Amino acid sequence: MTMHLDDAEVRRLLRLEPLIACVREALIDLSAGRVLQPLRTVMELPSEQGLLFLKPVLTRGILATKLITQLPRNAGRGLPTMLATIVLMDPKTGRTLAIMDATWLTALRTAAVSAVTVDCLAPKDARIVALLGSGALARTHALALRAVRPVSEIRVWSRNPDNVSRCALELKGVGSSSAEDAVRGADIVCTVTTASEPVLKGAWLKPGAFVAAIGAPRPTWRELDDDAMRNVLIADSYEAAARESGDVILSGSKVTAEIGEILAGARPRPAVGSTIVFKALGQAVVDAVAARLVYDAASGLEHGVV
Repeated sequence: MTMHLDDAEVRRLLRLEPLIACVREALIDLSAGRVLQPLRTVMELPSEQGLLFLKPVLTRGILATKLITQLPRNAGRGLPTMLATIVLMDPKTGRTLAIMDATWLTALRTAAVSAVTVDCLAPKDARIVALLGSGALARTHALALRAVRPVSEIRVWSRNPDNVSRCALELKGVGSSSAEDAVRGADIVCTVTTASEPVLKGAWLKPGAFVAAIGAPRPTWRELDDDAMRNVLIADSYEAAARESGDVILSGSKVTAEIGEILAGARPRPAVGSTIVFKALGQAVVDAVAARLVYDAASGLEHGVV
C-alpha cells in the first residue's frame, strides 16, 4: 500500500543529525555524476503571480518527484508561501511507495545543505549569524547552523517588522532595523527571502564572511549585488547556477567549485580568510534522500523497529 504522510508525521520523523549526514553524501554523489537529475521544470502561475516547480531525480535506488508551489499571496491567507509534496517510488517497478507533505522537509533540508557547507567552509569560530528573511527558512537555518557552529548571536531582518519581532523572539535572537545593521560584522549571512532585487550589498560584508544565498531561484531574480558576487563563489550545481540563478547570470560571476567536489576532496577549499558566497538552487537529490529518511523511519515504526 502507498504510505501517506502529512506535515505532522514528517516533522516527527525527520531528524536533523542524520539528515545532515545524508545531505553531505548526496552533494558528493551529485558532483561525482552518480545522480540522474535533469534541471527542474518551472511553470508560471500568472493569476497568482506564483510558480510551480517540478523536480524528478534517481539516486541510490531512490526514484522521486517533488512538486513545489511558490505563491507570495499565501502570506495574506495565513499559509506558507512555499508548499511542497514529494512522491517516492520504487525505481525497479515504478510502484508509488509514499506521498508526503514536503513543506517542512524542504525547509529543513535547505538548511541542512547550508549547514553542511558552513561546516566545510566557514571558520570554526563563526558565532554571529545574520538572517535576511524571517520565514520558515530563517527558523530552520537557525536550528541547523547551531548544530555545526557555536552560534552566540542571531540577527534577523526582513521587510515586515512584525515578522522580524516574532522570528527573533522564537529564535532567541535580536531584530535588526535594516539589512545593513544585521550584516555588519556577521560571520555567517543567510539570505532566505522571496526578493527579486538585491537585499545584500557586498560592501556590508566583513572580510572572511560566509554567505549562504538561498533565495532568488529564477534567472531574473537577485538577492545579492554585484559587489557581493565578486567574492569566491561556490554552488551546489554548476548547471543550475549557470541557468537558474539571477545572482550568477546577471552579475557575470564564475563558479569556482561545487560544494560536492570540495567535500569529496576533488577540488581545494578556498584560501583561509576568503569571503565566500555559496549559491544554493535546491537540488532534487537532497529532497530524495530526505524523503527516504522519512519513509524508512515510518516503515520502521509500522513494523515496531523504531
